[in-house]
Amino acid sequence: MTKQIRLNAFAMNTVGHLSPGLWRHPRDQATRYTDIHYWVELAKTLERGCIDGLFIADVLGVYDVYGGNADAALRSAAQVPVNDPLQLVPAMAAATRHLGFGVTASVSFEHPYPFARRMSTLDHLTQGRAGWNIVTSYLASGARNLGQPPLSHDQRYALAEEYLQVCYKLWETSWEDDAVQADRATGVYADPRKVHGIDHQGTWFKVPGFHLSEPSPQRSPVIYQAGASSRGRAFAAAHAECVFVAAPSKAVLRKQVAELRAAVAAAGRAADEVQILEQLTVIVAPTDQQALALLDEYRQYASASGALTLMAGWTGIDFAEYAPDQVLRDVPSDAIQSAVEAFTRADPTRTWTTAEIAEYCAIGGDGPVLVGSAQTVADQLQEWVEETGVDGFNLASVVAPETFAAVVDLLVPELQARGLFKRAYPPGTLRNKLFGRGDRLGGSHPVAALRREARR
Repeated sequence: MTKQIRLNAFAMNTVGHLSPGLWRHPRDQATRYTDIHYWVELAKTLERGCIDGLFIADVLGVYDVYGGNADAALRSAAQVPVNDPLQLVPAMAAATRHLGFGVTASVSFEHPYPFARRMSTLDHLTQGRAGWNIVTSYLASGARNLGQPPLSHDQRYALAEEYLQVCYKLWETSWEDDAVQADRATGVYADPRKVHGIDHQGTWFKVPGFHLSEPSPQRSPVIYQAGASSRGRAFAAAHAECVFVAAPSKAVLRKQVAELRAAVAAAGRAADEVQILEQLTVIVAPTDQQALALLDEYRQYASASGALTLMAGWTGIDFAEYAPDQVLRDVPSDAIQSAVEAFTRADPTRTWTTAEIAEYCAIGGDGPVLVGSAQTVADQLQEWVEETGVDGFNLASVVAPETFAAVVDLLVPELQARGLFKRAYPPGTLRNKLFGRGDRLGGSHPVAALRREARR
């Protein structure tokens, strides 16, 4: 195998991300999440290991499906309290030179006009290392606190399509490439003839004016998306450059990768325009025995109720009403449909009880956990890539920052020795580092048609 593996660090501006209860571990530092120095230290560690990017999850709402309230989420710190991810990035970018930053922001609760400016600002301040993970908020608690009626799954994606059109127009067509002249002699900073209103009149948004920010290094940030439902796949195939999935097994992942590749082709895009990343947690130590001992140690702090709280929020199913030995069935939901499908339909040979789901999700959330020495884990990563066609992995932490430090110090050197992971970052923006084809979105992406129309 000669394919280079992509690796992201998967984190969240919160105490408990995907391993609820582990904040109690004596070596865990996640309670420092409000300290900017914690994040700067993490960014430096990741860049030392040539990690492609720090991907920061987010949720605007609280997991209150389990038991019908937020009590379990608050007790176990299951993604609450949670702070804004975007405000972390400038400090980390100032302390690094190459690390990419993927920030999660929902299209459901903020108008695209101010959001587009914030992302352009971020792309400027990071010198082109910004990415946007597009999410459609599924938690009813978020909608209630903004005074909005919850939207159905399909309505959320319809809104997202138009939201992206507004952002693309602002980022890609509002300012011509030579609009900024910064001519001290004439006193002209920007040529008004080359700055255009976008005149967007849609179902959800009306934006007549021009973008407030001058073009950033990438113009549009790298587009990330995490959707494995049928509607999510179609959306990702049209827009995404990197797609995150969380399959519980290689069999499920192989199917998801094949479906995503087919959807990308059907959307008229080349397969290599989209990189697919599987969510994984790796517990790596100098020997297999030490890694297994770490897993046993970590399990002592895991919260089963916190795990079911997260799963209840992701699926819309109140697991507090399920007996431990009750088998999960396919349940219609307006939450994350792919989360339900992964445990009910994706692998017909496997059924999941409530207790099994709690144990599975207590360490690493809804993604698999690989445990072993650097050699053992590298072998397994190779198998996942070879058997599924996935491009890389979104690696979550169990004990922060211990898990990420072990990846950098143990796993990365082993992958580099095998020729499976880079020893240095490529030059340029995040998009160019990932794809090697320049700073701008490619010719078969939907923005290309917008650019051609704007030039007429």
